[in-house]
Amino acid sequence: MTLSAARVIAFVMGDPKADRAVPPTGFTARLTVFTAAAMAFLAVFALALSMATGRLADRWSEELARTSTLRISAPADQAAAQVQAAINVLETTPGVAAARALTADEQRSLLEPWFGPDLPIESLPIPQLIEIIEEGGGYDSAGLRARLLAEVPGAVLDDHTRWREPLVTAAGRLRSLGWFAILLIGAATAAMITLAAQSALAANAQVIRVMRLVGAEDAYIARAFVRRFTSRAFLGALGGTFLGMIAVALLPNGNDVGGFLTDVGFRGLGWIWPLCLPPLAAIVAFFATRAAALRTLKEQS
Repeated sequence: MTLSAARVIAFVMGDPKADRAVPPTGFTARLTVFTAAAMAFLAVFALALSMATGRLADRWSEELARTSTLRISAPADQAAAQVQAAINVLETTPGVAAARALTADEQRSLLEPWFGPDLPIESLPIPQLIEIIEEGGGYDSAGLRARLLAEVPGAVLDDHTRWREPLVTAAGRLRSLGWFAILLIGAATAAMITLAAQSALAANAQVIRVMRLVGAEDAYIARAFVRRFTSRAFLGALGGTFLGMIAVALLPNGNDVGGFLTDVGFRGLGWIWPLCLPPLAAIVAFFATRAAALRTLKEQS
């Protein structure tokens, strides 16, 4: 067994004599467990938000990237001819898998959220829309625009770039915000555990003085505090993570309703990520308590 492994085992097992310097129950114990549990619960939702926005960005980018729209504005007596000419151009364009003109009902459904269900499409000068489905690496938009300008003057190509980029950027920023929230949660956890450790050290100042009189070193005393608070943080974070995962699992399924707010959660192997939170909370507690213990013991000496 290596020296580092032996130290880890000794740290986990603890020292009953040194552990008596740390109160097993009381305000600091409850504060540490509650803080770790609450922060882990919030971190699960922040992680779910970050992963959901990542999926959203990928889905928006994929869906908008493989479709385009061609809008044709022409006099009524020329509309059919220009639509057919545009479809002929699209069918001979490399990178275009399919092209079809939307029906009046489909265009009415697109306008229904703004104008209601009874919009008289046939009697209004509404441009004809053609849906373009891309394949492979897509088509050359500049070349296609040049061909359309020459053969179908009333056609306007929209490759969804102006829609895709802001949406993907917004989703990416939301994902970054989720990770930043996790960092803030970790910092808040470290601060609260530091305060709890300092309070426990101050409350046991008399016991610590007696231990010093019998030869205990500060590192020996600090190790007891670090072990106790690390285990409390781990157990609290474990409970908070478990409750957070249950809460996320009870959220509505995006497949049932659709939309972003009903798709916040974990998918597949993504459920493994929340399980990393308790070990991370223990690591944060270890370093926060160790720094607070050594600093406070130095001030008390």
